[in-house]
Amino acid sequence: MFGFLKKEIKILAPVAGTTIDLSRVPDEVFAKKMAGDGVAIDSTGSIFVAPADGELSLVFKTNHAFAMTIAGEVELLVHIGIDTVSLNGEGFERLIEPGVKIKAGTPIIKVNREFVESKGFSLITPVLITNPDVIKEMNPVIGSAVKEGLDTIITYK
Repeated sequence: MFGFLKKEIKILAPVAGTTIDLSRVPDEVFAKKMAGDGVAIDSTGSIFVAPADGELSLVFKTNHAFAMTIAGEVELLVHIGIDTVSLNGEGFERLIEPGVKIKAGTPIIKVNREFVESKGFSLITPVLITNPDVIKEMNPVIGSAVKEGLDTIITYK
């Protein structure tokens, strides 16, 4: 009878920290939702994990970001830090190669926080649904302390 209703899907924190509204991200591309919609995490952790079950579709060659396909249609981007692409991979260690199905909580990237921060970069991490047109409703969790792989940061239908 209710088969037409999509069930609610949860996106977990890819890293420990505190969730913040995208408008507070110090980068206009993320703050104005030009790259997608979601939430950001003012991160405190060093290990970045899969925020949901799905396929690891891309790890940027600089290892500062990764993308996943969830439920066969939702594209999720985890962008570690602001302007960190300019580090050319320094301070970022890839733990798994793309093109594989993974479970929520699977470690993907390890970051040397001290190195990245010593270079003056923020490790605020936007977590974005880059194709929000495929979902009906999205509810980001703002202002919560979260632990990687455990706490929900976005629910959507």
